[in-house]
Amino acid sequence: MLTWHIEALHLTLKYKMKTAGCSGQERINFLVQVSDGNFNGFGEAAPQLRFAETPELLLQQYQVLLMAGLAQVKSMDDLLQLLLEHQPINSLRFAVESAYLHYYCQVHSMPVNQLLGQRPPHQQPTCFSLPAIEPEQALAFMQDQHVNRFCCLKLRVTPDTDTELVHNLLRVSERLLMLEGCESWTDPDKLMTFLKSLDRGRVISMEQPMPASMGFAYAHIKNQTPVPIVADESVTDEADFELLREEFHGVNIKLMKAGGYLNAVRLLRLARKHGLMTMIGSMIETSLGIWSAMQLSSGFDFANLDGFLMLTEEPFKLVKEQNGILYLK
Repeated sequence: MLTWHIEALHLTLKYKMKTAGCSGQERINFLVQVSDGNFNGFGEAAPQLRFAETPELLLQQYQVLLMAGLAQVKSMDDLLQLLLEHQPINSLRFAVESAYLHYYCQVHSMPVNQLLGQRPPHQQPTCFSLPAIEPEQALAFMQDQHVNRFCCLKLRVTPDTDTELVHNLLRVSERLLMLEGCESWTDPDKLMTFLKSLDRGRVISMEQPMPASMGFAYAHIKNQTPVPIVADESVTDEADFELLREEFHGVNIKLMKAGGYLNAVRLLRLARKHGLMTMIGSMIETSLGIWSAMQLSSGFDFANLDGFLMLTEEPFKLVKEQNGILYLK
């Protein structure tokens, strides 16, 4: 019989970050472990308020899985059936699935990427997400944090963002810039005015500027925007790719939102089939979650796997960053 264990990871960020559904400098993630006494597997859950995921709900659903027979699971098919019958939130589903999959790969001396049918992971350039900063603070922050070592920078923008901030960043850095809208725009015309004011050669994408519910507005502006639009919150564990290709130029797939390795691979294949640019992203996670994402990253066009770099103390040291490149331990 397998032994399962869960514990909270209390994480502190180096600086305040604003993401969809949460802000501040504290996060609670969870570490899930499965063991047979000889071999162990670990997975991480990063619950997201944007999708009604809370630590309390996650722990309640974990107890449901235990009572439903999690310890009696003897195969991946058993686990998938259990997760289907007692569907947990996506971040917990990923933690449980990845813990078991990591355990299975240890037992069978098999690389994780091989089990998933993916190319071996390699050193991975990553985009770096900037915190909320004032235009006059941009240069000092970038110098203090040496952010020009990254190939691309990512900045959260809202309808209230002064375009001066974007232009300042482009002046003080030669790096490409991705913008993150976090569903904060509701007026497509104002969004288009903003996008047309940008340097089209330097700003390479705008991620989820409007709510996921505004599919018609996305379809309306897709062929007019000078900056490619990338879906984020519009892609969770399920997505209609026939619609997505009419609304977006690319998709950002995150393991926590996909609810597991296996579903993320499925989403990646569908995105490729429909001709969409692909990015693999992360939440605020430890290097365990980033290590997991890197098992798939060789199949994506871009990576934004900087979540662990935001932490004051990273507990696992499974991934190292040097000169904007991620290396597996």
